[in-house]
Amino acid sequence: MPGWNLTGVAPAVSRTASGDDALSVSQAVEMAAGALDALPQLTVLGEVTGFRGPNARSGHCYFQIKDDSCAVDCIIWRGSYAKRTFELRDGMQVQFTGNFNLYKATGRMSFVARSFTLAGEGLLRQQVAALAEKLRREGLMDDARKRRIPVFCTRVAVVTSLSGAVIDDVKRTLRRRNPLVELICVGSKVQGEGAPEELIEGLARAAAIEPAPDCILLVRGGGSFEDLMTFNDEALARAVAECPVPVVTGIGHEPDTSICDMVSDRRCSTPTAAAESVAPAMSDLVDVLEARERRLVVSVSGTVRSAASALDGQQGRMGRAMQARLDRLSIALDAAAHRPCLASPAGMFERRRSDLMQTADRFTAAVARSQERFEVELAGMAPRLSQTTSALAARRHALDLFTSRMAHEGRTLLAGRKADLAADAAALDALSPLKVLARGYSITYGPSGVVTSASGVAAGDDIRVRLADGDVYAQVESVTVQTGAQAQDD
Repeated sequence: MPGWNLTGVAPAVSRTASGDDALSVSQAVEMAAGALDALPQLTVLGEVTGFRGPNARSGHCYFQIKDDSCAVDCIIWRGSYAKRTFELRDGMQVQFTGNFNLYKATGRMSFVARSFTLAGEGLLRQQVAALAEKLRREGLMDDARKRRIPVFCTRVAVVTSLSGAVIDDVKRTLRRRNPLVELICVGSKVQGEGAPEELIEGLARAAAIEPAPDCILLVRGGGSFEDLMTFNDEALARAVAECPVPVVTGIGHEPDTSICDMVSDRRCSTPTAAAESVAPAMSDLVDVLEARERRLVVSVSGTVRSAASALDGQQGRMGRAMQARLDRLSIALDAAAHRPCLASPAGMFERRRSDLMQTADRFTAAVARSQERFEVELAGMAPRLSQTTSALAARRHALDLFTSRMAHEGRTLLAGRKADLAADAAALDALSPLKVLARGYSITYGPSGVVTSASGVAAGDDIRVRLADGDVYAQVESVTVQTGAQAQDD
């Protein structure tokens, strides 16, 4: 069987036009399979598409690898795929090492990969996936952590490039849907070197605005995977998660999903969709208000009807209760009106007067009987009272004599005591300081008490001079102390 060169072009084969020289399908497939087997092991770079696997029964993987102009079927046997270090997915750029193979039964050519590694964008996607898994385990993507965005935001801050079409789309969308929304623009790079740091700073500036905005839009237009890598930065993702103001992202187009989208409080497919999500259309607000008005009217009407029904019930119960009370009071009043004191007041007084007259007659009779008994008893007691009166007169005479003697003895006893007391009083009066003061003398009091010597005071001291009829307060101007000889001369 003729061989094939590595360029895939078969050598010329001398065949006649006769049918005896034509190859059968099996021979042609055998020739092609031999040519493919002669090819050395190849390393092919392509994008994974149509990935299916591993197969539930065999464990093999079937898919295609392609570039801009061509595609080829690819197979990875179960043993080779079991040695993988990552999962294959559509869109990955992967380097496959293996050989071409021809399935003779159908004449279909496939590339059988023995090993594969990520390359280019595929490697970036793997790194992004690893970072996303790390942040997911930390809880930054949990729905419970994400904050609720107000249905109607009145102040919105947008962090994006101010030189692109995105900011114009956001402004136009907000003006169209709800011109009442106040938009605050914070400029920042959205790709290239230093873009994550500028976006982090932009988020901080937007969150520091006073009064604080209801939410922050972090938006960027579409681009390649490499262009959107800025929004897969770990520091930026953490800044979005830790921002004190809720963050709404609109990065790229519908299929694009970045880590910032995953950790944000709300992810929208495009910047325009992000702007629409925070600014309900005026017509929608009118519809909501009208619906709420209708519900409020229905609710209030129901409440009023219920209250009116309850009031009618209360009124009926109150009327019945008042009627029952009035009936009881009427019965009590009728009973009181039939009492004798009200039916015949004069009769009651006549009965009371009759009772009082009978009581007076009984009292008079009782007094007469008591007086008779008293007179009888007094007549019997007269002799004894006469004897008692004589005895009392004798006792009174003796008592008068004893009183006279006691008064005489008392005067005699007190006379000597009074004389001694008068003598002592005269002596004390003669020695009294007041008598001395009355003769022109005085007592001087200084800071330390009674002054008995001129040395007891000093110039400037306050003194009090006690006289017979009052005190004199003065201040010492000077002090002269006399010697013994001077005092005798004086």
